[in-house]
Amino acid sequence: MKLSVREKAILCGLYLAQHDKQGLDLMGFDSFNEAYNVLGLSIGAKPTSIKNYRDELDPLFPNARKGWRGRPVRDHCKCIYERFKDRDIDELLSLIIRITGGTINISDQTSEQEIKSFAKRLLTGRAAENFFSQNYQAEREFFDTRAEDVTHTGCGYDFRLHRLTSQDSFVAVEVKGLATISGNIVLTSKEYDVADRLRNDYFIYVVKNFNEDPFAITIRNPINTGLTFKQEKRKFIQISWRATV
Repeated sequence: MKLSVREKAILCGLYLAQHDKQGLDLMGFDSFNEAYNVLGLSIGAKPTSIKNYRDELDPLFPNARKGWRGRPVRDHCKCIYERFKDRDIDELLSLIIRITGGTINISDQTSEQEIKSFAKRLLTGRAAENFFSQNYQAEREFFDTRAEDVTHTGCGYDFRLHRLTSQDSFVAVEVKGLATISGNIVLTSKEYDVADRLRNDYFIYVVKNFNEDPFAITIRNPINTGLTFKQEKRKFIQISWRATV
């Protein structure tokens, strides 16, 4: 389904206006501010736009909020409303997951934990990465660099920042996201090994406080300066079914 960034933002606002707290809880967000921030950054829209579209569409649904009552709903919002108003909550949520880069189609077999884990992955994934892309040059260490997105290469970091003064010089940046102003970050074995090898040329860029007003900190050479990492080992159980034929 081809939608513009504005149409995606209106669709997110429609979902939150129509399904309110139930819709928020189903997605796994702790607050509406977190939903605005994560969804907005994930689709390339301003988080305030999603809030404003929700307020504008509120009067069209039987909820307790006033929204923009007394003001006419604009034509581009009416168009999305008429197109999607009859979709149930699972259909709408499946659409929002797809426009933010996910592949889950909500059904009776989809667990609540699976849906909520997608929202959290979105926070530390696409939303945090887009925040970085929009703001990285504000950091003193990065102002003279050009970003190359390498998130899908499996190289142990998300972005390669090339120095504008030298074609052969670059630093590696791994992006993480936190809902609050403090919390735990996790490195994969690959990320940890690459960070340990690159040392001063490896940064972790942590986007914090998605619950309210996101901001970022940078940590240079994270394995060898400042942070204490503890190794975690997890055991995965695979279930299979055997039959004699």
